[in-house]
Amino acid sequence: MRERGFLLVGIDVIGDYMTEINVTSPTGICEVRKFGVADIAALLWDAIERKRG
Repeated sequence: MRERGFLLVGIDVIGDYMTEINVTSPTGICEVRKFGVADIAALLWDAIERKRG
């Protein structure tokens, strides 16, 4: 995904199987923020701006 230019990709895993690759619905950002961890949304936008810059 990195080679294709994706900056944020999520995967769904059930047991030993990857069931889905998410490139349009980064709900993990909200989940991480709920736990008081880094502001992933701000980090993502910073990375996008650097890449465009």
